[in-house]
Amino acid sequence: MTLSKAKMNKEYTVNSIAGQEDMVKFLFSLGCYEGEKVTIISKIASNYIINIKDSRYGIDEQLAKIIQVA
Repeated sequence: MTLSKAKMNKEYTVNSIAGQEDMVKFLFSLGCYEGEKVTIISKIASNYIINIKDSRYGIDEQLAKIIQVA
């Protein structure tokens, strides 16, 4: 399932990231890569606040849709 369909405050593991190369590189720079744990802290409109490695980041729905989690 994609991160955009995930439940809030539940920890997920990133399975893959499938998107344009620049988007994948951006997420990798945040520490979001295969095998990493990610949690949605909040969702406001089409923006997500996520927690990766004890850091919080804001991403839009387009980025959340390319992150596959389990």
